[in-house]
Amino acid sequence: MSTTTTVAEQFAQARDFLVRNQTDYEAARAGFEWPRFEHFNFALDWFDHLATDEASKDREALVICEIDGTSTRRTFAKLSRRSNQLANWLIDKGVQRGDRVMLMLNNQVELWECMLACIKAGFVLNPATAMLGGADLQDRTERAGISWVVANAEDAEKFQEVTGEFTMIQVGDEPDAQTAHPTLRYSDSYSASEEFTPTQETPADETLLLYFTSGTTSKAKLVEHTHTSYPVGHLTTMYWIGLQPGDVHLNVAAPGWAKHAWSNFFAPWIAGATVFLYNYTRFDAAALMDKMDEEAVTSFCAPPTVWRMLVQADLGRMKNPPKKLVAAGEPLNPELISTIEKAWKTSVRDGFGQTETTLQVANTPGQLVKPGSMGRPLPGMEVVLIDPATDEIGDHGEICLKIDPRPVGLTPGYFGDPDKNAEVFRDGYYHTGDTAERDADGYIFYIGRADDVFKASDYRLSPFELESVVIEHAAVAEVAVVPSPDPIRLAVPKAYVALAPGYEPNAEVAEAILKHCRDGLAPYKRIRRLEFYELPKTVSGKIRRVDLRKREKEIHAADEGATTASTEYSDADFPSLKG
Repeated sequence: MSTTTTVAEQFAQARDFLVRNQTDYEAARAGFEWPRFEHFNFALDWFDHLATDEASKDREALVICEIDGTSTRRTFAKLSRRSNQLANWLIDKGVQRGDRVMLMLNNQVELWECMLACIKAGFVLNPATAMLGGADLQDRTERAGISWVVANAEDAEKFQEVTGEFTMIQVGDEPDAQTAHPTLRYSDSYSASEEFTPTQETPADETLLLYFTSGTTSKAKLVEHTHTSYPVGHLTTMYWIGLQPGDVHLNVAAPGWAKHAWSNFFAPWIAGATVFLYNYTRFDAAALMDKMDEEAVTSFCAPPTVWRMLVQADLGRMKNPPKKLVAAGEPLNPELISTIEKAWKTSVRDGFGQTETTLQVANTPGQLVKPGSMGRPLPGMEVVLIDPATDEIGDHGEICLKIDPRPVGLTPGYFGDPDKNAEVFRDGYYHTGDTAERDADGYIFYIGRADDVFKASDYRLSPFELESVVIEHAAVAEVAVVPSPDPIRLAVPKAYVALAPGYEPNAEVAEAILKHCRDGLAPYKRIRRLEFYELPKTVSGKIRRVDLRKREKEIHAADEGATTASTEYSDADFPSLKG
């Protein structure tokens, strides 16, 4: 790159290249190069650029609508000035560069103000969900070295018994929360200057974010990201979604998790698009679609659970559905993709990434979407599949990223965990822990977490593949498939099912679901057992299959195949399913 261009211009060149080639996958893959900076500050170098550029400064950067009809709207220029003000106030109150700041906020304007202010001033952000309780907060404040917490009054109360040396910054006009920690009022920040002058440049490899993973198979890990690994790395996420300047993007994700930063902060603002949120106390699919129509949403990202609820509420109610549709969190099953495409005349596109990375693999705009595939490697991401048994690279195995050259959108590692870092960064690759297979056209099909794939009658089975069939039955709201001990087959597939409204957990419904699975699966993949059960989940909503596998060993411990669970049904219980 030319040394005469500014950082903003260099970043814009990389962004504009991807925008120009959004529907030309081959050209984007062949021509994209990561911008590699010595110094970079997303809020100062890029957001403030948008806030002063004539084409974007008065564009709405953030729109938050409430269920009562009110809304909060901020332009790029206004958010820039407000974040300057907040950064100045935080520095005046003693927050120093490198201090760790926990943000426990909802979808409210203060969250975006804080994110920008902390980036500008060089503070380290630790986003946290408001669902956390005292024990989690004690663990996280200690492990992340938190010295400042920004929270609403009702959440600040949760820190009453949390020990440690940190200061609470309370948002809202309620009386100060009852905690043993010093407390500041967020509203006092409005008296600070709206002009911010940084005292130093921001090193590109300086720590910006510390994210706790959701921990479906183990204790939550602490993932580190720098001022470039997410802020620059999410160029791939922008490319996947297909965002352009002027788009209005809605992402259904809770604050505190990496996906919220992906699609409610970095990717839209890299593109110069509007971040749109709709707050509700209870999910109402019809109301959400009406609001999307009203606000002219052009781009929409949601997890499979939300997509299923929208389908049940009739997708046809939208007059002008968004044309850029993506799904994340868990893989989509083909039937759901087909239903959405018929209603909105647009393919919903799956993608794969992790808290540790930006998007790695995806179905990108304008490309063929193969049923069941999560797409192809994104520009700047060199993906290989490594057989865990032989370490050979091929068309089946663990999803791994080449790290020479290192993709910008990859974590530098797990904070304070050298053993885990040695495990995942080895032999020239970053190992994701997820398995997949690749077809002759280069499309990648997700199989599952390496820990979740299991053997039954010597066949390797993917829980996701089986769950995609189970979930197609109308009675099934959610499902998790795990191995169930069996004296002959070693293990058989068992489905733990959460029922949709209107269905009772009885033998008739169990037989109907098992028959549906028999008709839709090859004999060696067939669901042999079923139990109606409240699925255990992480605080981010991911199913903890590890707990279900443990339960299977416990309830089938007496005689390998026998069960102590009176609520379990087997295909052998029903004459219509024998054979």
